[in-house]
Amino acid sequence: MERKSFELGDIVQMKKQHPCGTNEMEIIRMGMDIRIKCVGCKHSVLIPRAKFEKNLKKVLRSSADKSVAEGEDTAPDQV
Repeated sequence: MERKSFELGDIVQMKKQHPCGTNEMEIIRMGMDIRIKCVGCKHSVLIPRAKFEKNLKKVLRSSADKSVAEGEDTAPDQV
């Protein structure tokens, strides 16, 4: 089975939804444990990495995509 790659700042979809009704979470801390923040109600949860990887369905928006989009908008003017 292929390991899913994720980074700090990614928006991920989990298998089970949060009690507020959304299953989209943002990764806000990584290490042996991973802290994720609910996109809907902003509640954060610290869970072990193994449990996070098991319950991760897919990466919806990568932080790398976000930084590329911001870089295009903030490009300095050409002279």
